[in-house]
Amino acid sequence: MCLVEGLCCDDAPATDRLELDFNTRTKSRLRARLASGAEVGLFLPRGTVLRGGDRLRANDGRVIAVVAADEDLLEARCASSTDLARAAFHLGNRHVAVQVGRDAGGDWLRIQADHVLEGMLVGLGALVSSLRAPFEPEAGAYAPGHQHPGDGSGARIHLMAGQ
Repeated sequence: MCLVEGLCCDDAPATDRLELDFNTRTKSRLRARLASGAEVGLFLPRGTVLRGGDRLRANDGRVIAVVAADEDLLEARCASSTDLARAAFHLGNRHVAVQVGRDAGGDWLRIQADHVLEGMLVGLGALVSSLRAPFEPEAGAYAPGHQHPGDGSGARIHLMAGQ
């Protein structure tokens, strides 16, 4: 099994891929399988959150590209920027990881699929749809150094309860 203990910081091209969903990319210790079928063990610094496009350096010298896997998401769109800000506030107040974006259809918020949060968003007037896509939530205040008193979480992004 190949061992990874850190990110690749040079321009070496990736020779393999590691596709993971967001919750798995927040774990600093895990065992996974690369696209080539090889097994890999990650022993990253605590609080590391991998992003799609990151590159890892294995102990055998190979460079591994991190790929954000498609997962079940909800996309919320609102009639006005005020309504979208209100929806974002209520999600943030619940410490939900949120991806913010814009496309030809306008501004949107994406969260991991959750029927309770879907009901809340609909109740706030959002048009909510389901989709499968990579999830890359905002790091914002959850970048290195953020924590709540006494939780020792460091850079960990808040996940929904039970995950």
